[in-house]
Formats: sequence, C-alpha cells, structure tokens
Amino acid sequence: MTPVAGAERLTADERKEQILRAALTVFAEDGYAAASTDEIARRAGISQPYLFRLFHTKRELVLAAIQRCFDATAAVFDRAARDHSGPGDILETIGVAYQAEILADPGSLRAQLQAYAACEDPEIRALVARNYGRLITQVQRLSGADWGAINGFFAQGMLLNVLAMLGQLTAPEPWAVGLVGGCEQFWAARKQGSIAGG
Repeated sequence: MTPVAGAERLTADERKEQILRAALTVFAEDGYAAASTDEIARRAGISQPYLFRLFHTKRELVLAAIQRCFDATAAVFDRAARDHSGPGDILETIGVAYQAEILADPGSLRAQLQAYAACEDPEIRALVARNYGRLITQVQRLSGADWGAINGFFAQGMLLNVLAMLGQLTAPEPWAVGLVGGCEQFWAARKQGSIAGG
C-alpha cells in the first residue's frame, strides 16, 4: 500500500491532491460510473491499494472530486469579485472570469457536467444540489443582484457550458453565432438598465 516504485515522496495530503487531479481527468473522460480506479492510480503514479488507503472507496473519491469541481468554481467567482473594480457589472466580471476558466481548462468543465449526469445517484444528487445552491447564494452575496438577474446569470452560464463543450465559443458555427450574440446582448441590456438588477 505504497506509491509505485520511483514515485516522489509526498505527504498524504499532497498525494490526495495528486489523486484528485488524476481522478478529475479520468472522470471527465469516462464519466463517474465508468471510470476505473486502476487508471486513476496509474495516472497519479501510485498503486491502486495506496489510492484506497487515502480514499477508502471509489464513491468517496467520486464525491471528493465533485466537491473539488464546485470548490474550484467558487474560487473563480471569489477571485473575480475581489478583482472587480469600477462601475462595470460585477455579474459580468464573474461571468467573464468563469468563461475564461472553462476555455483554459475544458477538462474541469467536462468533469462538472459529468457530475450533473451522475445525479441519478441520490448521494451525488444531494452533493451537487447543495453545491449548486451554494454557488447561487455566493453570486447573490457577491453581486447584490436581484433574483431576475441571478436567474439570467445562471441561465447564461449553463448555455455557455453547453456551447463550450460543443466547441462553439472559440469557433462558432452559424447557428451558434446567434446564441453567443444573444449572451452579449443580455449583458449590453443589463448595462443600459433594461434588465432587472442592471
């Protein structure tokens, strides 16, 4: 129950971090149900028994990985709000930061969407619902926006998630150009104050 031969010596917490990074990559590629703990261990550079020493079951690892996805998104929102300055719309600042993050690391978005797809499992569904609610509360607190604006922000975010997964944010096909343009119109309307919370 040790790291594989030749692996660098890390603390248990550092190993957990390494395993979670590998797990998120594998979960993003294969989904939570189909992902192999053997493959996760291989990519983390450890033995499978050592993986189970740190995460006692695959379920524990899945739940920790899903939590990591949501924690990363919450951190992006916090950083964007902290860096926000001037008269611009803080919701737009958070949205732009999130979009930059998913374009820079599409694997994290795939892992996030795999979590939604795995919600037939009651424990995963409860974890995802709790964390999605936490993001909504966080954005409302950071922005002070009303529910109409919060609704629009998260609706736009889910649309952007889908467009990003389809490769339509970087090289949109004609049908997607209108949707991306519609997102831009939404923010322009908020700036003019014609949408609630603007």
